[in-house]
Amino acid sequence: MLKDKLQPFIDRYNKISELLSDEKITQDIKKLTELSKEQSELQKIVDKANEYIQTLEAIKENKELLSDKELGELAKEELKELEPKIPLLEEEIKILLLPKDENDDKNIYLEIRAGTGGDEASLFVGDLFRAYVRYAESKKWKVEIVSESPSDVGGYKEIILLIKGENVYSKLKYEGGTHRVQRIPTTESQGRVHTSAVTVAVMPEVSDTQIEIPADEIKIDVMRAGGAGGQHVNKTESAVRMTHIPTGIVVSMQDERSQQRNKEKALAILKARVFEKYESERLAKIADTRKSQVGTGDRSGRIRTYNYPQNRITDHRINLTLYRLEAIMSEGLFDEIIEPLIAHYQAEALKEAGL
Repeated sequence: MLKDKLQPFIDRYNKISELLSDEKITQDIKKLTELSKEQSELQKIVDKANEYIQTLEAIKENKELLSDKELGELAKEELKELEPKIPLLEEEIKILLLPKDENDDKNIYLEIRAGTGGDEASLFVGDLFRAYVRYAESKKWKVEIVSESPSDVGGYKEIILLIKGENVYSKLKYEGGTHRVQRIPTTESQGRVHTSAVTVAVMPEVSDTQIEIPADEIKIDVMRAGGAGGQHVNKTESAVRMTHIPTGIVVSMQDERSQQRNKEKALAILKARVFEKYESERLAKIADTRKSQVGTGDRSGRIRTYNYPQNRITDHRINLTLYRLEAIMSEGLFDEIIEPLIAHYQAEALKEAGL
């Protein structure tokens, strides 16, 4: 019974409350911080558990009053209001009981890179970048362009963003994969639809405590930063290329005039990429049958198609099709896709957990 599963959380929460009033604990900053964090994490479950238990008790009390001549009608009305709350509360509680993805509240690096399709792919990188920025603005998140490689036609060969805010990774973690676009290029005289693709990678920003890369595992090359037409952005060797030797992951950075700043940026992205690779491999070993991108670490699969002639956007993982492509892209309305994705993967996780 769900009620029985909740009691240990309530007991632990109450125990922590007792400990936090202990003078010995209040003088131990490390222990105090750990307990305060644990209590904060339990707060949502306990609040919802108390609401659930109180609702169950209220239902029981009102059922006992049904045969009462004076209070029976009132009890019946109360039950009409209380009973529909139970399945909703149970669903909310089950989701809260799922193991938390420790990366969910982290900031992210979002990489968008042109794939097949040449100029059209680079133009779509720009479109997708602007749509994600609008989505971020709607969430009051901060967006910083870490690195950009413009194409000759006004798009981008690649762009890397740092997005900061509340629950950024939890919302955008399912965006990683291949995004296919179908539309008629402005240069197409026959009106034929061209298909191109871009790849998106979503990586949590990692701290030094999460991943430490030994200096002897990194190869650093410095060079002059190249501008358009082969010109040098400056005459000093400010551009940096970092290679993580064990994985072969390479990061190049030349956006800053300072070599040191380029090194700092490159190292931050390198750490995020290495962490994401190891994390994906770890999750794949734990649950290699799961289809979600996060579970399998699969970054090559086509996850979504954007068909402009039909004003259609389709997410292939959940067979969701919306005929609102222009509105979603121009206004950054990604929640129309992201929320069903989250619901789908939560349902899968609940099934796996037997809840």
